[in-house]
Amino acid sequence: MAAGPRAEAPAPPPASLVGLAPRTRQLLSDYVELTKPKVQSLLLLTTIATMYVAGDPSPLLVALTCLGGYLSAGGAGAVNHFLDRDLDARMTRTAARPIPAGRIAPHAALAFGCVLAALSLLELSLAVNPLAAALSFAGFLGYVFVYTLWLKRRTPQNIVIGGAAGAVPPLVGWAAVRGSVSGTAVMLFFIVFFWTPAHFWSLSLLTQGEYARAGVPMLPVVRGEQETRRQILLYAVLLYAVTQLPFCAGGFGGIYLAGSLALGLAFIAGAVRLYRRADRRSALQLYLFSLAYLALLFCVMVADVHL
Repeated sequence: MAAGPRAEAPAPPPASLVGLAPRTRQLLSDYVELTKPKVQSLLLLTTIATMYVAGDPSPLLVALTCLGGYLSAGGAGAVNHFLDRDLDARMTRTAARPIPAGRIAPHAALAFGCVLAALSLLELSLAVNPLAAALSFAGFLGYVFVYTLWLKRRTPQNIVIGGAAGAVPPLVGWAAVRGSVSGTAVMLFFIVFFWTPAHFWSLSLLTQGEYARAGVPMLPVVRGEQETRRQILLYAVLLYAVTQLPFCAGGFGGIYLAGSLALGLAFIAGAVRLYRRADRRSALQLYLFSLAYLALLFCVMVADVHL
C-alpha cells in the first residue's frame, strides 16, 4: 500500500491472474477425468473385497494396493482417451471429454497415462509385491493394446475378449495378500469376465446410434438388437453358472450360496425381461442392476468368509 494522506483502494489483480484458480480446478478435473474415476470405483471394490476374502490385510496394505490399482487403471484410461480421441469427437456423449474438447493436448494425455502406469508398477513392486505389480501391469497392457488398439474397432467381440483386462483386479487383490494366485482367485477373475458382456451390451443398446456413427462395431450395430438381447441372456445364464463354482469348490459357504443364487436369478430375470420387452427402459434397468449386482456379490463373499 502506497504511503499518503489517505488509504487507497487495493489495485485489481493482474489480468493474467484473474480466473487462475478456476482454470486450475478445471485442469485438475480434466486430468482426473482421464483416469475414468467412475469406472475405477467398481474395480477398486472388487480389489478390496478380494483382499478380505484372501485373508485379513492391514489397512495400509489395502490402501497401497488400491493406490497402485488406481494408478494402473487410471493410466490405461488416459491412454484410452488418447487413442480414442477421434471416436470421442464423433459421439455426443463423449465429445465434451478433455481431449476432443481441446482442454488437454493429446500428447499430454498420453504422457500422463504412461507416467501413471510406470508409477503403479514401481509402487506395487516396492510397497506390495512383484506379482501384484505384474498382474496390474498386465491389466494395463490388456486394456490398451488388446482391447483399445486391437479389438475395439475390428470385432463385435471386442468387449468379450478385451473384458479380461477389467477382470484383473481380483487377481491383484489376491496376490497382494497371499503373494500367489489360487484357484479361488481365478474363479473370481472369471466371474468379472463373464459379467462384463451382459453389463456392457445393456449399455450399448442405449448408445448404439453413437457407436454406429463413429464406426465402432459394437454388437448391436453389427448383429442387431435382437441378437444382442439374446447374447445378454446367454451370458447372464453363464454368469450364474460361473458364480456357483467357488461354492462347489469349497471356497465359500451358505451365505455366499444364498446371495449368489438370489443375485444370479435376479440378473437372469432382468435379462429375460429385456429379451421379451425389447425396450430402452429394460436395458437401462439391467445396466444399472448389473452395477449393483457385482458390488453386492463381492460384498457377499466377504460376509461369507468373515461372519
